[in-house]
Amino acid sequence: MGFIRGDLFDPDCPTRLILDRVGDKWTVLVVSALSERTLRFSELRARVGGVAPKVLTQTLRALERDGILHRKIYAEVPPRVEYSLTELGRSLIGPIETIQAWAEEYMHRVVINRERFDRAGSGAVGE
Repeated sequence: MGFIRGDLFDPDCPTRLILDRVGDKWTVLVVSALSERTLRFSELRARVGGVAPKVLTQTLRALERDGILHRKIYAEVPPRVEYSLTELGRSLIGPIETIQAWAEEYMHRVVINRERFDRAGSGAVGE
């Protein structure tokens, strides 16, 4: 199969499904956590923080299905499972670091704008 470039503005293009996946907050947090090192489920859950086990499991399965992460199961009792980024997953580190840096730098402005908007009712306010 040859390379086909997606079109984000085409409602029938799978690019939108991919955008939905990589734009999900749990995906962003999981990829960011795994960019540091390979982690077990409990380590990943602790690093991400605030995620229910069921939601983390669903996120990990979806990312594995998409080829973004690799799950390695060790034949031990109890079984040990580790998660790491694939080459495709590692290609997301740069874009996610950029979004993370933007969010951390500008979050105070967003919070102020939300408060201003809420005080004003439904009128648009912003910078």
